[in-house]
Amino acid sequence: MSDPNSTPQNNPGSGEPTPPPYTPPAGQVPPDFGTPAGGSVPPQYGSPSAGQTPPPGYTPQPAAAPGAPLSQSDDKLWASLAHFGGVLSFIPPLIIWLVFKDRGPLVNQEGKESLNYQITIAIAWVAYSIVAVILGFIPILGGIIVTLLWLAVLAAQVVFPIIGGVKVNGGGTYRYPFAIRLIK
Repeated sequence: MSDPNSTPQNNPGSGEPTPPPYTPPAGQVPPDFGTPAGGSVPPQYGSPSAGQTPPPGYTPQPAAAPGAPLSQSDDKLWASLAHFGGVLSFIPPLIIWLVFKDRGPLVNQEGKESLNYQITIAIAWVAYSIVAVILGFIPILGGIIVTLLWLAVLAAQVVFPIIGGVKVNGGGTYRYPFAIRLIK
């Protein structure tokens, strides 16, 4: 064994000095630097492997339950937020429905309803754009019709989701007056 106070020898491949081997201070357990020589893989997430002593104060934490059912109040809250989020676009109801559909029956039902309505509104915006381009060739009457259509689609996107969110938050359910129900 070499003297730790001696000058380190050069690494023949790189020309740089080779560092001395790591030795832990007296009374401490050396850290685990990867797969042991035996080839076994250490456990993940920092839990001690077999034969290792856990550090002082180590308490194993149970894994979080991602699919835990929602309480009734949380179910109602997320269901109403799925409706309220529809004011912005179809993205908030989609995210809420995908995340919470298996955790609460009301979120599943109302999230699908809101998402179907928002898909219908997205189709209405595409149809509005096509009609607006066509009516753009008619000078005055086209502008009036395009403006009225824009107000109608915007009102439908804002008013009905707010009504739905208020009804669901009050403890009921809401079915939009018109929606293409693609998600069943």
